Amino acid sequence: MTAVTDHTERDEREEREERKERSGGPGRSPDCSEEAWDDGLIARRVAEGQQPANTEVRAYVPSRAPTSYEGATSYEGSGAPTSYEGPLRERLDALRELVGLSRTRLDSGTLAEAGRVLDEAAARRRLSERHTVVAIAGATGSGKSTLFNALAGVMISETGVRRPTTAAPIGCSWTDGAAGLLDRLGIPGRLRRRPLQGPGADELQGLVLIDLPDHDSAVGEHREHVDRILALVDAVIWVVDPEKYADAMLHERYLRPMAGHAEVTFVVLNQIDRLPGDAADQVLDDLRRLLDEDGIALGEHGEPGATVLALSALTGDGLGELREALGQFTQERGAAARRIAADLDAAAERLRPVYVAGSPGGRNRGRVGLSEEAREEFADRLADAVGAAAAGDAAERAWRRHAGKACGDPWLKLWRWYEGQRSPHGDTLSLRPAPVDEEATARQRVEHAVRTVADEAAAGLPVPWGQAVREAAVRGAEGLPEALDELTVTAGVPSGRPPRPGWWPVAVLAQAAMTMLQVVGGLWLVGQIIGISEPNLGVPVLLMLVGIVGGPCVEWASRIAARGPARRYGHEAERRLREAAAGCGRARVLDPVAAELLRYREVREQYVRVTGARAAVG
Repeated sequence: MTAVTDHTERDEREEREERKERSGGPGRSPDCSEEAWDDGLIARRVAEGQQPANTEVRAYVPSRAPTSYEGATSYEGSGAPTSYEGPLRERLDALRELVGLSRTRLDSGTLAEAGRVLDEAAARRRLSERHTVVAIAGATGSGKSTLFNALAGVMISETGVRRPTTAAPIGCSWTDGAAGLLDRLGIPGRLRRRPLQGPGADELQGLVLIDLPDHDSAVGEHREHVDRILALVDAVIWVVDPEKYADAMLHERYLRPMAGHAEVTFVVLNQIDRLPGDAADQVLDDLRRLLDEDGIALGEHGEPGATVLALSALTGDGLGELREALGQFTQERGAAARRIAADLDAAAERLRPVYVAGSPGGRNRGRVGLSEEAREEFADRLADAVGAAAAGDAAERAWRRHAGKACGDPWLKLWRWYEGQRSPHGDTLSLRPAPVDEEATARQRVEHAVRTVADEAAAGLPVPWGQAVREAAVRGAEGLPEALDELTVTAGVPSGRPPRPGWWPVAVLAQAAMTMLQVVGGLWLVGQIIGISEPNLGVPVLLMLVGIVGGPCVEWASRIAARGPARRYGHEAERRLREAAAGCGRARVLDPVAAELLRYREVREQYVRVTGARAAVG
């Protein structure tokens, strides 16, 4: 008996009513003209023992597509199919998080494929898991439509010598509830069919078979149908013939890019009835070699990979082996999840250049981020730009100058006071304003320091994240030279008088004593000259000589003793200015850079989860 079936869409209410009626009356007459398939497919029923009727039952076309169906589940629902749980669910969640974190750093084109994978995974998850959608694809004249009809057991897809023969995708479902899947593929009701419900049909229960147009068709619309549906189905049967199995277009455009989808790929060498003797085995071996060169893993010896078979759809030779493989593949109900996992792998591989760091010749080879050495170099450059060392030297000289004023010879102090009065700046600790050329040089040093630390932080990062790090550093550096100039005035100039060590008063008293000796000796000599005192040159001259010699000696000793405190005072002034400059640079530059590096670390961790890797992120 030959049965040919057409299909139409039913709305949700009629679907439920018809399922309810069938559950109460499984023994309905097969030639009942009111009976129709509950998945919305047009049915053309033929009485047993008769030839196919020439009149077609008109389909009822619903006003809207079905929104629910048997086996449907929400993506976030608690009753989700188990094959979508575990690692696959974690990877999908990680990809969603990765896309969200990356939207402000990567362009939409870079994330488009990842977004498509998420959308298609969610769409497929909402549909029936008990169905497996398999597309039959091939080149012109490969016999894919003949194979399609042979699997269905009935003439569904048109065959012939006219090329191209298949103009639009045709769907054939072995079980009910596949309307949503066919809607997703965009296959209209007039192109939906039912296979022959006879012996051997049970082993393909759950299969939804799609006959595609020729992938090498001269009609552009046909190729668009192929590319669109191949991205949506759970698995693909590639049908090749002995003449075109090595076609470059097939391997370069389809098989090689889809090498990661080997577990959901069948490659069938058709028309072996045309090959004499052992030629079929030779061609099959050569086909396996080409697939291996394409990077497609072959499912041999129980290992996961593509299934490669040889058959003749015309004579049926080898067809049973394909039926058995398809039946087992469908009953596992894991094709959809494996397809999504393969799409995830492909999307992750495309995103690898924008998430995986690598700096073959960089200083940060093997690590990502700013090293402590780089931070210290940045602080040193800023300290050099604000003149921290010069400020320390100036503070040291100021301390020595104050020590000289307090402990120096009074006559030399008088001379220095006189010189200070003649100076236009007076005796002050304020640093001289930097000339214009020195200010420009300081600004250039700041800019150079920012560029250097930004390049150091971006070394080894993928281009988008390295650019984000540099932009963060540049934004933070705006106004940094002016802020450092303010620090030079505030933090770089010590406030008040320098601290005095314990020996300072002793030195002052000693210098005062030397002065008093000179004064007493001088007055004694004057008194002798004018006759007030008795003549005695020895004692007053000795007092004056002791004062004259002792004053410079005390000043010299004070200078020697002042070296240590002056040096410490200068170092302290340099340290304060250096720390102030480093703190300003850290707040304005290093902290924004660290935030960008932290964001990259977060997305890198999510990327590792997407790839399913267990290795820690470096």
